[in-house]
Amino acid sequence: MRCGFCLPACPTFRETGLEAESPRGRIALMKATVDDVMEPDVPFEEQMSHCLGCRACEPACPADVKYGRLIEQARDAIELHTKQHRGWVKGVRKLVFQGLFPHPKRMELLGKGLKLYQRSGLRAVVRKTNATKLLPKQLGDMERILPDVAGKGVAKTLGTRIAAKGERVGTVGLFRGCLMDAMFSETNRKTAELLSEAGFDVVIPEAQNCCGALHAHSGETEQAKELAKRNIRAFREAGVDAIVSNAGGCGAILVEYDHLLHEEPEWLEEAQWFANRTKDISSILWNEGRTLPFAKQTGSGAEPVKVTYQDSCHLKNVMKGGAAPRKLLDSLPGVELVEMKDAGSCCGSAGIYNITQPDMANRLLEKKMDDANSTTAHYIVTSNPGCLLQMKLGIERHANDKRMQAVHIVDFLHERIEHSNRPIDKVNR
Repeated sequence: MRCGFCLPACPTFRETGLEAESPRGRIALMKATVDDVMEPDVPFEEQMSHCLGCRACEPACPADVKYGRLIEQARDAIELHTKQHRGWVKGVRKLVFQGLFPHPKRMELLGKGLKLYQRSGLRAVVRKTNATKLLPKQLGDMERILPDVAGKGVAKTLGTRIAAKGERVGTVGLFRGCLMDAMFSETNRKTAELLSEAGFDVVIPEAQNCCGALHAHSGETEQAKELAKRNIRAFREAGVDAIVSNAGGCGAILVEYDHLLHEEPEWLEEAQWFANRTKDISSILWNEGRTLPFAKQTGSGAEPVKVTYQDSCHLKNVMKGGAAPRKLLDSLPGVELVEMKDAGSCCGSAGIYNITQPDMANRLLEKKMDDANSTTAHYIVTSNPGCLLQMKLGIERHANDKRMQAVHIVDFLHERIEHSNRPIDKVNR
């Protein structure tokens, strides 16, 4: 297919106007390489790396071309055959993809290390002395908007089983993620508590690990497959009705485990079981849970809190989950949802894209903040940790009103729950 419907949906094409920066152009480059018309040289690799992987082209495609799968196959082939990585790059990739993300206990140590850095006074010293200027500008800026880290994961806080409040609706497994649990464990805790309020027994399988999204997007497909198998086994043994994700980037690969493992027939049925039961937190709360007890607005003349919603690309384009978050926000007493122009366009986070491709990421972020500023919202709400950090960075750099805040939808909803006096029932089994 070469119709070009994907072009206006592609953020990099919209920024540059270059055919090679579009899905159609990149597919043509892939085909030319496969057909030996061109070599998979450094410019080819760079063009594949320029793609955000947001997959906005897929809903726009009348032929349902699975571009996301093509770009991941291209990157996997590049990693298998490339000779361009310098020694330190290979070392960093091995450390991150093999030595860190697949190991929950090491990720927990990372969280504890960040907590120590933030609360020991070292962070204050680093900022006071402008030591962050020794880092690349993008990393220095990212340091300023990191959340305060709790230092322990959700299972250590709540236990591995949380009972439903009131009438039970079903049993769900919480996918805690790796970076999500290391850096946003409070959001994981609030996710479990919202699910409990909505009538779900919540199970947090201890044997789960990283979803494998960053591995799959970076050409480490075999590692992604191994991580997928461990997760399938962990949640299958937990006997849950559904697997709940609160991170759009994780959810997108979880619902495609059946494709990831499609060449391994002994795993296909199990992978389909897992993929078919994976749901985003907003979707399961809105469509299947009991009505949440949101606190009523007090004060007759109180101004509504104005919020705007920034879509997670993978939640919107892969999980088709753009409606439920908006319905939840729109149902909140005293909250006015203001739709942002191009809310579904990528903010530039895209996993680690804002670190590896900062120029393009920053261009997209500045445009995104123009649209956010025009809403005059008090809050930018999103459903993915990477998007959340990117929007925090956008507020830091480009917000007209510095009182604007970026929040995860779980944190925003949880804050507005009229909590009962009954404590969370945590049962470790």
